[in-house]
Amino acid sequence: MTASTFILGLACVSAALCAIMSIAWLVWRASRNSGWVDTIWTFGLGLVGCVGALTAAPLQLRGVLVAAMAAIWAIRLGSHIALRTQGITDDPRYAKLIRDWGANASSGMFWLLQKQAIVSIPLALSMWLAANAPGPAPVAQAAVAILIFVVAVAGEGLADEQLRRFRRDPANKGKICDIGLWSWSRHPNYFFEWLGWFAYPVLAIDLGGQNLWGYLALAAPLCMYWLLVYVSGIPPLEEHMLAARGDAFRKYQMRTNVFFPWPPKTSMGGQR
Repeated sequence: MTASTFILGLACVSAALCAIMSIAWLVWRASRNSGWVDTIWTFGLGLVGCVGALTAAPLQLRGVLVAAMAAIWAIRLGSHIALRTQGITDDPRYAKLIRDWGANASSGMFWLLQKQAIVSIPLALSMWLAANAPGPAPVAQAAVAILIFVVAVAGEGLADEQLRRFRRDPANKGKICDIGLWSWSRHPNYFFEWLGWFAYPVLAIDLGGQNLWGYLALAAPLCMYWLLVYVSGIPPLEEHMLAARGDAFRKYQMRTNVFFPWPPKTSMGGQR
């Protein structure tokens, strides 16, 4: 891969993401339900990944594999977010920002979504780099990438389903979901989402050292970890849960790891 090829790919990915988040802003303006923002982001990022993979020249099996992974990820996560959005009037994370912006909410939301487009560039670029790496993908690397992807998608789907079932039970109204994966991590869905982004660097990196551009794909899991743990994922969500659930959520925080799954902490008596 040449520098000019990389720059062209970077420019195309960046322009596409900015356009997609502009569409997300228009949808928010029309619906005033900020939940659709994440839906559009997910489907849009998946589309960028698919197009970038299938337009690789020449198209190889690795490009088809990347396109399939991008499509499966986007359809599963995007559908989940869309179904959730239909049942709410607004996303509490965005709603707080919109209230704080006041009369400047429209412009504030536009530039926030453009910032999201910019920080999403490493994610889309990792898919593009994986698909455009020269030569056929080594069988061992392809197998590891597929394994990581399957575990991540299955784990995130299981976490989402466990939370959905918990919330559907009227007896759990107002309670904290601490069953299954949620007893090992306060955000198991985020953990598996982060894990899945390692599949693309595995495909992109040339262990023979002939294509150093592939190592840039490692920016995807690093970026996703930063976003989920420090920016738009855990901090605003936990702030909302503390305001809504108070001491019950504080006790949950004390006994359950925040991100990486691990057995829950126990009291001296051995009871949770």
